[in-house]
Amino acid sequence: MSSHVPASEVYSNGRIYHETYGCQMNINDMEIVLSIMKNAGYSETVDVPESAEVIFINTCAIRDNAEQKVWQRLNYFWFLKRHWKSNVATGRSQSVRPPKIVVLGCMAERLKDKILDSDKMVDVVCGPDAYRDLPRLLEEVDYGQKGINTLLSLEETYADISPVRISKNSISAFVSVMRGCNNMCSFCIVPFTRGRERSRPVESIVREVAELSKEGVKEVTLLGQNVNSYNDTSGDENKVEAGTNWRLSEGFSSMCKVKKVGLRFADLLDRLSTEFPEMRFRYTSPHPKDFPDELIYLMRDRHNICKYIHLPAQSGSSTVLERMRRGYTREVYLDLVQKIRRIVPDMGISSDFICGFCGETEDEYADTLSLVKAVGYDMAYMFAYSMREKTHANRNYSDDVPEEVKQRRLTELIEAFRGSTGQCYDSQLGSIQLVLVEGPNKRAPDTELIGKSDRGHRVSFVNVPVPQRECNSNGSRKATVGDYVEVRILKSSRASLFGEAVAITKLSSFYNTEYEEAVACRSRS
Repeated sequence: MSSHVPASEVYSNGRIYHETYGCQMNINDMEIVLSIMKNAGYSETVDVPESAEVIFINTCAIRDNAEQKVWQRLNYFWFLKRHWKSNVATGRSQSVRPPKIVVLGCMAERLKDKILDSDKMVDVVCGPDAYRDLPRLLEEVDYGQKGINTLLSLEETYADISPVRISKNSISAFVSVMRGCNNMCSFCIVPFTRGRERSRPVESIVREVAELSKEGVKEVTLLGQNVNSYNDTSGDENKVEAGTNWRLSEGFSSMCKVKKVGLRFADLLDRLSTEFPEMRFRYTSPHPKDFPDELIYLMRDRHNICKYIHLPAQSGSSTVLERMRRGYTREVYLDLVQKIRRIVPDMGISSDFICGFCGETEDEYADTLSLVKAVGYDMAYMFAYSMREKTHANRNYSDDVPEEVKQRRLTELIEAFRGSTGQCYDSQLGSIQLVLVEGPNKRAPDTELIGKSDRGHRVSFVNVPVPQRECNSNGSRKATVGDYVEVRILKSSRASLFGEAVAITKLSSFYNTEYEEAVACRSRS
């Protein structure tokens, strides 16, 4: 991308600068937006806002912290617009006209009125289900109007849009498979900013992954607000069952009843892992309630479905979980963890935790500390509770845990996690891990490469010539980005692994596929 393009070369619609905050879903959404804008004639993108005629900021509303960062950036973008002439005169700005400022995403949905009323700071506000309307909204600005569309949809999945990949030549990519959430957890605003669940047809996902495979992508992460609730009911009516057949994880419950059951997440993973045997698949973010046995066994039996599950607990206290409306108890959650590790012993597990939720006592907080120690997570995302408007908690509970108590508990929880996660990394010592090379190790860019193991651990190694398992010759070569490398693990830390390269190989060749096929065919016990 070039930041400095002569005015004569700028398309009349203008050049785009974009920033994204929040989850991986937002990154994928921005790729959808760029595709829509490209088709509308906005084909130029720039690396700095000072060179743009259109500025997109894709926002997150999960926590107040994220929103404050967005307001800070909006203030700067407003300065670029309001003082455009003087900025151009001093060389600060290189745009050919004052930039149009566009707020996208969850914050747009949640704070649309406040954003538009903020001293003419923003020109367009567009929610997650209205991105197709962006070209029209930008045109309205030319006629002195404010552009706004934050309507939520029961159908929109953008299944027909081929995203414009932000990371060019990347060996990994995100693919959105469903949108929205029906869970209505009391702390969460996502159902109000993203709407109800709806899933893309399997065939559209297969086509997108096939295109990525042709482009050299080696790893795809399937995305959704509640990704393992995937339910494609778009196919043959004879294959759609009544919702009473929707199977949850054992002991879990759901407030939302499924009306129709189509192809579920295990069916999607089955199809993708079969058709693309040389591509790794990950997924995020799931809900613990939607791990029926067939999904866990499929993960065990397919070499290219990564042995890593994000299993958000949020709390280790059954009483807090009840107030959160999570649909499970501490005991049921631990039973699921034990089942997963019984079926797939080397499964990596990560989680989310909230400290200081409404009414959380010291005893309830202690239950969360003990859960972290009992499970031994590979990774965890931990936050102090931030009350969100419109949520069940906002309407029914009091945010009564003092901020200093929340921060003290968060600090203690992080320390407890660091104390227990070491065993996850230490257990890999001496093993051979298959690492997908992502690029140079920033700490030693001239001599080391870094990538992720199947379990999601960061692994670095010295890049020296090694044998090629798939090559008929006896020659050796150094690994490059996109290679699968067998690495013997020599050292571990709390957050990464270090080893020595053994060989360059293929994904399917690393595993004993004949044995795995035999495992898949045996009766599941």
